[in-house]
Amino acid sequence: MSLQPLREEIDGIDEQLVELFKNRMECSRKVAEYKQEHGMEVFNKEREEQLLDKVTKSAGIYGDFSRQLYSTILELSRALQHDMIGSGRNLKNHILAAGKVIPRDDENVKVACFGVEGSYANQATMKVFPKCIPGFYSSFQDIFSAICNEQADFGIVPIENSSAGSVTDVYDLMLKYRFYIAMVVDIPINHVLAMKKGADISDLKKVYSHQQALSQCSDFFRSRRNILGETYISTAAAAKMVSESEDMTIGAICSEQAAEKYGLEIVLRGFQNNPNNTTRFLVISKKLYIDENADKVSVCFSLPHKTGSLYSVLCRFAVNGLNLTKIESRPMSGTAFEYLFYVDFTGNVSNKNALKLICALSEELSEFSFLGNFKEILY
Repeated sequence: MSLQPLREEIDGIDEQLVELFKNRMECSRKVAEYKQEHGMEVFNKEREEQLLDKVTKSAGIYGDFSRQLYSTILELSRALQHDMIGSGRNLKNHILAAGKVIPRDDENVKVACFGVEGSYANQATMKVFPKCIPGFYSSFQDIFSAICNEQADFGIVPIENSSAGSVTDVYDLMLKYRFYIAMVVDIPINHVLAMKKGADISDLKKVYSHQQALSQCSDFFRSRRNILGETYISTAAAAKMVSESEDMTIGAICSEQAAEKYGLEIVLRGFQNNPNNTTRFLVISKKLYIDENADKVSVCFSLPHKTGSLYSVLCRFAVNGLNLTKIESRPMSGTAFEYLFYVDFTGNVSNKNALKLICALSEELSEFSFLGNFKEILY
């Protein structure tokens, strides 16, 4: 038996479906005109749920497939209506009014940096703001507070490591404060093990460092069960502490610059799990800056706790040709099992599809925030 007759039948059905889809979208266009004229919102949750329940029931054994298909159709219908009505006008105007040039060469710019001098965050800071005198803070919360209180114009915080994964505390603070991301900087991480001058690695009992650095060197600790890893504020702060201690049996995992800064002797190199270890740092600010060469967008939002809600949103990115590069979920404070989603995707808000989608989602999704359109730089 040949498949050709069945394929011809499918082709005929598809032609009918395309015409019906066009007719349905035309009806959606008329609905948008009515809603605009009468000041109605685009999203009608009750109406959509009734329709989805109806098609699921009427499709019999194909009910689940039918529901998924119509969920996508409804998403596309809403996208058309948002476009016609001009949803998210205030957000659009704010984005278009963003600063274009980050004051990277301004020696008076105030930058809040995590850790102490010699830290990897310090390296990232000096790459971005080579003329600044950074202010050092011992916690991520302190950096966000400094920006909030206008004690700093920018903050430099780690958000992700290629080996140890996401820095969840920073994600939580980003979702709490909703500051803008002005730039992202990727810094190669080359840890060293440092001890006081004259100390012998054979006497080493404890190694201090930030939890991320300890995780990035976990193979070292697995192979040396007699050596304990102890969490400290930051890698450079651990180096400083070891240098000030009289204990010759402790060491620090830190950068080579930190070891040199605090007069420590490097006793081991090249022991991190991943030789291509890299940490991604956010440059955050209360003011929105969008470089004309920006190539990545970050947004956050919450979704109703129901099957298919995330899929329905993500299909909108695909329809607009936007490639997702990161999805991170974090528990919403004060709720039981509800989550905020942090999403990165490639694009520039000068692209009409990207800007329209951001504006549309800002009207539909609760807790929605546009977090920035920025350039990611690898040093």
